Amino acid sequence: MIQDIAPSRLNIAYAPEIPCAEDTVLLFDETGRLCVRIQGGALSFPASRDIPMPDGGMTYLFSVDHVRFFLAPQGTEVRLPGYEYKTLRELRELAAGRNLFAAFTAYHLWKWYRDNCRCGRCGGGNEPHPAERALRCRQCGHVIYPRINPAVIVGVIRGDCLLITRYRTGYAHNALVAGFAEIGETLEQTVQREVMEETGIRVKNIRYYRSQPWGIAQDLLVGFFCEAEEPAEIRMDPRELKYAEWVSREEIVLQPTDLSLTNDMMKFFKRNGKV
Repeated sequence: MIQDIAPSRLNIAYAPEIPCAEDTVLLFDETGRLCVRIQGGALSFPASRDIPMPDGGMTYLFSVDHVRFFLAPQGTEVRLPGYEYKTLRELRELAAGRNLFAAFTAYHLWKWYRDNCRCGRCGGGNEPHPAERALRCRQCGHVIYPRINPAVIVGVIRGDCLLITRYRTGYAHNALVAGFAEIGETLEQTVQREVMEETGIRVKNIRYYRSQPWGIAQDLLVGFFCEAEEPAEIRMDPRELKYAEWVSREEIVLQPTDLSLTNDMMKFFKRNGKV
């Protein structure tokens, strides 16, 4: 999956660092496209030396092994030879490895910084907190932390078949039932509700599989397998899905990349059957 970058390791701990010339810079345009260079499937980003700025102009994000990543300020516009701006959806189809995971994680933080330039309590301007990954209002002192949206991915099993779906809009390949947790729900209750809402099927024997950070939607995805209660007749919600069918193990068509928890779950069932 996208976060499986071993032996490399992401260090997300906050530090009030100042970039050096060789440090890496993540530069997003106003629509969320990222400035990148792609050569032979390898993804790279500009160095700090390529984007001159005053001290303190960049925000430290994280490190991967010894490489430090910084975020360029909102509104920075730079055109560099050999680089182009790509959406994360485009990058997902073009690259893999630790720099792709860095791009997804950086996007999560970029969107949080962009969406919270003002205080939600009093409307005052926010500034970086000096001691932790947070923003603090200059007027009222209100502190906010990066937002993480919990969501479930659900592999619904019926005998030797898996419930395969495709979204009405957006990602075009095979998927599983998925959705965000609501206030007051456990994750298991979210599984039951989402499967019922999208396909009209009741489920039982819910068990945890794996989890995945998914920065493109500021998510923490939590994967579960469960079993359908009979008669398990599909009543698809056409507002959410354009396809929902029981598919046998042998006939499951996987996604074109190994990045997502969804694909990992489909692959696991295709190879192993009952979970």
